[in-house]
Amino acid sequence: MKNIKTLILSLCAALLLSGCGTSNTVPITGRKQHLLVSDSEVLSLSNTQYKQYMQTAKLSTNASNTAMVKRVGQKLASAVEAYLKQNGMASEVNNYAWEFNLVQNSEMNAFCMPGGKIVVYEGLLPVTQDEASLAIVLGHEIAHAVAKHSAEKLSKQMKAQYGAKALSVVLAGAGVNSGLATLGQTAFSFGSNSVLRGFSRSNETEADYMGMIFAAMAGYDPAAAITFWQRMAASGSSSKAEFFSDHPSDEKRIANLKARLPEAQKYYKK
Repeated sequence: MKNIKTLILSLCAALLLSGCGTSNTVPITGRKQHLLVSDSEVLSLSNTQYKQYMQTAKLSTNASNTAMVKRVGQKLASAVEAYLKQNGMASEVNNYAWEFNLVQNSEMNAFCMPGGKIVVYEGLLPVTQDEASLAIVLGHEIAHAVAKHSAEKLSKQMKAQYGAKALSVVLAGAGVNSGLATLGQTAFSFGSNSVLRGFSRSNETEADYMGMIFAAMAGYDPAAAITFWQRMAASGSSSKAEFFSDHPSDEKRIANLKARLPEAQKYYKK
């Protein structure tokens, strides 16, 4: 009886998922997305997990580096918000409550939670070396949030779990919401299955492109993306860093960035 009930709930969830969702257009690239989760749902899940993470993380004691991360991050955030407002997407700004933290960790890592909660590990700074390169990294992470890559991956996980291949139906019940909560706990748990550590390579390439443009909008030379990745390739660090494990190869990434650089330079004002 229990198995039958579970099967019925799963089928109902699949029916609902097939008929719900929204269409979204990614800023800068214009790519279309179909999302099964709302902004409020994703923000609620990510904020909960972010708070839990920050309760155990140790903030950096380096005042200068901490100030740099906050300064560069806020310049990027301001530039992104200005772009959204100027391009008919002012309502999107309400999704962000920007926060920038530098934490004590030797790993070369950084991440941005949906909603604009950004964390940089101290181990990344020796590789960035300067503010322009840090802006490239932060721009990339902010791009993941602006492009709603977490919601996109979470939607795909939901489709895989419930199998959305049925006719549209309006269903009253909490089955889907509880399933979303379970997925959310996994998605934002900073584990091996986390959406923060497993974006598709196409998402990573999109974030590279958008991030370079965001850095240029904030007044940082987008050419820093090339030199930063050349340093990473020369050091061999990118093959070891968890932050870069799912990203395109250094060679392909540098080639893609070089191809996009002329366009990014159009946004650059010193």
